[in-house]
Amino acid sequence: MLELRKFVAPEFIFGLGALDLVGRYAGNFGARKAFIVTDEGVVNSGITQQVIDNLKAIGLEFSLFTAISPNPRAQEVMAGAEQYLSDSCDVIISVGGGSPMDCAKGIGIVTTNRRHILEFEGIDNVEIPGPPLICLPTTAGTAADVSQFAIISNREELIKIAIVSKTMVPDVALIDPAATVSMDGYLTACTGIDALVHAFEAYVSTAHAPILDLHALNAITLIFENLVPVLQEPGNMELRGRIALASLEAGLAFSNASLGAVHAMAHSCGGLLDMPHGECNALLLDHVVAYNYPKAPERYRNIARAIGVPVDSMDSPAIKNEILQRIRQLKQEVGIIGGLKERGTVSADIPALARNAMKDPCMVTNPRVAAVRDIEVIYEEAL
Repeated sequence: MLELRKFVAPEFIFGLGALDLVGRYAGNFGARKAFIVTDEGVVNSGITQQVIDNLKAIGLEFSLFTAISPNPRAQEVMAGAEQYLSDSCDVIISVGGGSPMDCAKGIGIVTTNRRHILEFEGIDNVEIPGPPLICLPTTAGTAADVSQFAIISNREELIKIAIVSKTMVPDVALIDPAATVSMDGYLTACTGIDALVHAFEAYVSTAHAPILDLHALNAITLIFENLVPVLQEPGNMELRGRIALASLEAGLAFSNASLGAVHAMAHSCGGLLDMPHGECNALLLDHVVAYNYPKAPERYRNIARAIGVPVDSMDSPAIKNEILQRIRQLKQEVGIIGGLKERGTVSADIPALARNAMKDPCMVTNPRVAAVRDIEVIYEEAL
């Protein structure tokens, strides 16, 4: 508890109407021209236009960049940086889910360091912070708006790289639950489970800490209690707010405690097979929990308590089984069914997936030290 630790988080505003503060915050940074990083889906939802209208209201010019894939590519980051510089922008505003926000983070550090985005891979490899970055999340799960992580896809080597640095933490996050209504049901489910995985992995991480544990456990409770109801009532702002809060709390936890094998393996799937990140996490979670449980039974006991399991009357094997059953039941109820095989993964992919996962920085803080064969077995079980 008394170990010397550093914690990082951006300034953040949470609640209905947060999106409408974007012009004020851009003005506070002394911006003359904003670089808006978003994607076509968010543009079509009308949310990007709300941001543009806010900027126009204060007379702020802007440049719009939308050429972003669901798993943002290195070449997209470099193209965005070139546009940012050529259009003489001085602040970045990211509107969207994890992909636009990670791309925006990458664009920022490329413009100030004048290096290729892939050169920043790893921990604390960014010398010069990017320009001011304002994030407006339209999903509730990735928490890229509060984290010191950026995940970029290298399509030449078919891997994802993790850039971990306090310079990746946005300057401001404007978290408006109303902006998440644009998500369809399946995206709501996948991003919600992504937040759940963030919380699970942060809580059992070897870098956990008491202040982070509070956020992780509350996020777990919020998701188990509210993810199914929000799918049943997608326009319910109270429910949307609870899931957005869960995403925020899980993000604060994992940004500082890091993650584990679920994310390392999901990043590998996204890199090699270009699979959606939240969906990968959902397919892998229960299998990794089963693998990790023997090394952190007391931590998982507390997780079980957070989701309503009567742990005081149960032994450790029963608690493990109940956690796994409840994860699987939640996935079933929110419509995430089947395994990796149904998403195009084949047995021949597993050796490469496992090798790449073992190199991921998230594996460092997994509670159980894994060998390549261990990871291969987990992938096999998740097929």
